[in-house]
Amino acid sequence: MERIQVEVPTASLVSLPLDLADLSSVAAFSDAFRSAHRQLDILINNAGVMALPKRRTKDGFEMQFGTNHLGHFALTGRLLDLLLATPGSRVVNVSSMAHQFGRIRFHDLQWEWRYSSWGAYGQSKLANLLFTHELNRRLQQVGKNTISVACHPGWAATNLQETGPKMAGSKLMQGLSALGNVVLAQDAAAGALPTLFAAVEPLKGDEYVGPTSMLGWRGSPEVVEPFRKARDSKVSKRLWEVSEDLTGVRYAL
Repeated sequence: MERIQVEVPTASLVSLPLDLADLSSVAAFSDAFRSAHRQLDILINNAGVMALPKRRTKDGFEMQFGTNHLGHFALTGRLLDLLLATPGSRVVNVSSMAHQFGRIRFHDLQWEWRYSSWGAYGQSKLANLLFTHELNRRLQQVGKNTISVACHPGWAATNLQETGPKMAGSKLMQGLSALGNVVLAQDAAAGALPTLFAAVEPLKGDEYVGPTSMLGWRGSPEVVEPFRKARDSKVSKRLWEVSEDLTGVRYAL
């Protein structure tokens, strides 16, 4: 906040605590935001953890599925009426190219057996896209002009890549991740461009935005195509119902 204020002295900023790995924190944040605002133009669901050793959220969910998907699902549902009260509002869900190797393991969503850190990450990122698809479908079904879109940053040089290996105590993978950030990645500012594109460009809903060079790892953002399974309506409907049951958040649609 201090850095933004220096760069943009006229910026009006407010900080509120929010832990997407804790549904009570999501509820408290939503209550605080709702007490201060009657509208919401853009909700960017950007919290994320990647390829961690097996961990649980405060509510007992597998950490990546719980944070990357369920936390955002609950947050969006709790703020939905403010979005619907705002003409032209939108929800932006930040996914990843990792959705391509993800699958929704309805038989074991919380990875009780044979945990795979990358498998769990892929599931959570596929869930982001299925949530985007199903939310937009439901919004259109009831004739609302709020839209739901998704994006991915490509490979952006942040601390995301090194966190999992550091937690796992793997200096080799930490080093390789750091090397990849130098050799292959674009900088964090460029990685933010797909999110900005998804937030402000004229879109119809259910689009997926990402970099367009080096197989999607970097470059200028445009609307791109996700893997076909990201728009499987049967799976997205089932995931929605399961997510409502797990979070206790019901959407007023």
